[in-house]
Amino acid sequence: MSDPGAGEIRPDTKDWTWTLERACPDCGFDAATVRPDDLAGLVTVLTDPWPQILGRDGVARRPDPGTWSPLEYGCHVRDVCRVFDERTRLLLDQHDPTFANWDQDEAAVAQAYGTQDPGTVASEIRSAAAGWAATVARVGPDEWDRPATRSNGSRFTTLSLTRYGLHDLAHHLWDVGVSRS
Repeated sequence: MSDPGAGEIRPDTKDWTWTLERACPDCGFDAATVRPDDLAGLVTVLTDPWPQILGRDGVARRPDPGTWSPLEYGCHVRDVCRVFDERTRLLLDQHDPTFANWDQDEAAVAQAYGTQDPGTVASEIRSAAAGWAATVARVGPDEWDRPATRSNGSRFTTLSLTRYGLHDLAHHLWDVGVSRS
């Protein structure tokens, strides 16, 4: 596996909520155009390539010291699915919940993303994505506008939260060179 100390990753401090309003110029994903009926299926579509990605030679090697390896991105995608599943369920179970802070960079270090087994991560992505997709599929028509607040004060609805998470999945495919055509 890669040397987790092989380079310092600069924490991503950008506020990516703008991707809810316009297409991402990097990955091309346009969250605002995704219909509620398509959300659950897209969780699966946007995670299906990961077993193949994680089966590549050199999957734990970073392309440069400041960029995650495909393995590290895969671990992050798995955790995105878990966190967004938890948040979606919270939205459906509580009125206007506040989501606890999730520091993706801290998670990468604490869980040693770069040293995890790629086959295990691939299996965990499939399971986490299936869980989130099932939760999204259960959202009723009158539940898409349920409100929530992220720890930094950003406001979401069930719909915008799911769209936001889907952009994350699409963007990380782009990060590892996978086209979504």
